[in-house]
Amino acid sequence: MHAFDVLGDPVRRRILELLSDGERAAGEIGAIVQEEFGISQPGVSQHLRVLRDHGFTKVRAEGTRRLYTVDPAPLREIDRWLDRYRGFWTQRLDALGTELARGRRERRRAEDTPADHS
Repeated sequence: MHAFDVLGDPVRRRILELLSDGERAAGEIGAIVQEEFGISQPGVSQHLRVLRDHGFTKVRAEGTRRLYTVDPAPLREIDRWLDRYRGFWTQRLDALGTELARGRRERRRAEDTPADHS
């Protein structure tokens, strides 16, 4: 399974979002995902297994609990792959920033120019 296939699923993306703030117990992840997506606990476990098997998460046991964290290595790989495409949106965002600044300057000039009340 390719990294984009793994991340193509909204449940797995949500799990990674939850883990981006730090380590979480499988039960905590399961409760949130079950409520948001209406899937069963075994369904959540399958998604956690896919993320773990493809290197997106690490898991450690603490007693009976399983604690999950993000493994950033596959995300760095995706970031490197996306690098060649960044120019497509970076130039547009730069142009948008220029236009927003121009609009602010024009508004300030209009506010600073006294109105002609002839």
